[in-house]
Formats: sequence, structure tokens, C-alpha cells
Amino acid sequence: MSEFKGTAQASAIDTTRATARLPGLDIEIVHRQSPDAEQISITLQAMPSFEAFGSWLDAANPFVFWTRAAQLAWLPWLEAARVAAQPARLSGPAKPETSQ
Repeated sequence: MSEFKGTAQASAIDTTRATARLPGLDIEIVHRQSPDAEQISITLQAMPSFEAFGSWLDAANPFVFWTRAAQLAWLPWLEAARVAAQPARLSGPAKPETSQ
């Protein structure tokens, strides 16, 4: 049998962490990258529970939220299309031509 011999190398691990706090929910995303591996972990912690957070979300009516978000996103484009579809207006009243 051969004997496995490894050398311990000090590798620098680059870690990036992002956290968010919502009413009743904490979210943490950790990204670790070393020369030989990469790891992403997402942790969700509901307080007091996921069931309570789901009840809060149901009461908040997410359909209305997404409808209003879509309206805000599309309203400038729809207004620009409406203005572009209108006939061009003259800048002032037409002046009669004078003959000499």
C-alpha cells in the first residue's frame, strides 16, 4: 500500500456576505471563493416561523403589489407611445402669405 502524503497550503479564501432583513424574515447570502473551490450558501431565518411570515405575505396581497410595480415600470413607456401616436402640432398659427 502506498502512503498518501499531502502538503498543507495556506490558501486565501475570498468571502463576500450580503444580508437583508424583512419583517419576520432574515436573509443571508455568503459567497466563498478559494483557488480550488467556490461555495454559495443562502440562509433564510423566519421569526417567529415561516408559517407566520406566509400569513403576513398573504395579508399584504402580493398581487396588488406586483400590479402596481408593473404599472410604475410601464407607465412612462405607455405615455411616450401615446404622445408619439398623436398627430404633430404646428408651433403657432399659420401666417397668411402676402403678395407684392
